[in-house]
Amino acid sequence: QVQLVESGGGSVQAGGSLRLSCAASEYTYSSYCMGWFRQAPGKEREGVAVIDTDGTTSYADSAKGRFTISKDNAKNTLFLQMNSLKPEDTAMYYCAAVVVCKVAGSTLPIYWGQGTQVTVSS
Repeated sequence: QVQLVESGGGSVQAGGSLRLSCAASEYTYSSYCMGWFRQAPGKEREGVAVIDTDGTTSYADSAKGRFTISKDNAKNTLFLQMNSLKPEDTAMYYCAAVVVCKVAGSTLPIYWGQGTQVTVSS
């Protein structure tokens, strides 16, 4: 059973930056498409960004130009650099290994982390 552990969340003011990390317990990132997802209170979980095994990335429209997904296969770590944060980015952020490598629609997740909270104040 692969375990994913997110970190790096916190509270920032609008316009600030955060870098989220997701550490895997096993050799994961070269085998699976990995993604960042988020869920705000009262809203459905939504995809933010995904990165395929070959490094190809895809972003939700809300993340384009502000967020960057990356990974370090040697360290089994996934990252999400978030810049120019907005209050609407406030949510619990999760990393996941998914079968279908896309940010929208059914992604068939295999493993989920426990989440890390991001709060952006205006």
